This record gives sequence, C-alpha cells and structure tokens, in this order.
Amino acid sequence: MKWFYIDTSITDGDRRQGPFSIDEIRNFVNEGKIKDETLVWHSGETNWKAWKDYPEATEAPEPTEEELLKQTIETLLQSKLSRKRFAGFFVRANAFVIDNIILSVVGAIFLYLLSLTGFIDLNAVTEVARQYIEDPTSSDIVAKALELPGMSTFFTIWSIVQAAYFIVFHAIWGATPGKKLFHIHVEMAGGEKLSWAFSIFRFIASIVTQATIIFYGLGYLIVLIDPQKRALHDFIARTRVVHDPIEQKFNKEV
Repeated sequence: MKWFYIDTSITDGDRRQGPFSIDEIRNFVNEGKIKDETLVWHSGETNWKAWKDYPEATEAPEPTEEELLKQTIETLLQSKLSRKRFAGFFVRANAFVIDNIILSVVGAIFLYLLSLTGFIDLNAVTEVARQYIEDPTSSDIVAKALELPGMSTFFTIWSIVQAAYFIVFHAIWGATPGKKLFHIHVEMAGGEKLSWAFSIFRFIASIVTQATIIFYGLGYLIVLIDPQKRALHDFIARTRVVHDPIEQKFNKEV
C-alpha cells in the first residue's frame, strides 16, 4: 500500500509527497512533518483526509525484526533470572561455617569477660579445651567441662544466644550474616517470607538435623540428592534455601 501526504510547507508547485510506506509515514509523524490535521491519502481511498482520522494513526506500529529479537532475548533472560535457584550443600555449609566463626568469637569474648569477674576459671577451661582437641571423641571431656565452676550456666546462656542468633536473623532478614555473605536466604516452600513462628520452628527442627550427625549426617547429606536442595529441617519446617534474585537492568534503546 502506497501512502501520500500534503506538505503544507511547500508554497509553490506540487505539495503532494510520496509514495511512502506506512512505516515511513509514522516516522514523519514522529519527526513532526505530519500532524493530526495533515491531509493523507493511500491507494484504495477515494478522498484525502486528516491523518488523525486513519486507524493507523492510533495503531501501534509493527515491531521490527530487531525489536522482536530484542524482546525475545529479554523475555528469555527475565524468565531465567526469575527462576528459583536453590542453594546447594557446599554454599550452605560455607555460610554455616561463617555463622559459627562469628558465634565462636562472640562466645570467646563473653567467656573472657566472665573470667575477669572470677565467675569462670579461664585456665581450667583452656585445659579442658586442649584435651578436647586432642581427643574430640571422648565422652568424659563434656562431663568434665560441665563440672567446672560456672560452665553449666555459661552453656545455658550460650545456647540461648545461639538460638536467638538464628531465629532473629531468619525472622527479620530471612538470612544470617553467613547466608548474606553468600547471597542466599531462607523462605517458605511457597516463596513467602519466614515468619517468627516458622523461624522458631525451623531452629528446633535444625536440632533434629544436628542429631543425625551420629548417622553420618544424613539430615544434611540429603541436600545433595533433593531437587530443591533441602535438609531434614527444611522438610520438617516446609522451608527452602535459595539464592538471592539477580538484579538485571536492560538497555531499552535500540
């Protein structure tokens, strides 16, 4: 279909311009050469009429091949980026190690402060720790540690601190500092944010998983075979650990 328009800027001679394709006409509209009141005609029409009276004036232009290709690529990328990426065994283990390093440092400081007050004999604790390092399988070491003055109180307080660490961080931010370092977080099976109730429930369930250490850590090892990389406590609490979404900005210019 061939299009023509009347160029009112021409004062002498034939003011009819064309033939043009509809895409060229639209380009003229964008450039301001053709306005709403500009007379336009195309083959098949009997009379000239204003551009605004043509259906093509309000129709969206057909995308070019380049635009279609770009839209397809962006759709595929957005689909891939929005897909859940489950955190595997090793990234979770590394995050857990970081969390325990943080807790160990805080615990050591707390233990040192208690020793300054005379509540705990730090030399006796150091000796028990040395014996534990030499023989970590000995059941007598734990009993000997609990018999030290103030240690049972310390372990009770420290258990509460550890519980608060995991519960609070998961309930408020969905991730502990260790998980944040590796850009992973905990969420419900449906993708919802972890509530306080489920954060507490998940921590209690994690104690069950820890108990499977005597069975070669099966509660943790199932992460290696589960499609959603869930540990035993994730199954119990109906949670999963996923990678944080990737933020990607696309260039909209052609």
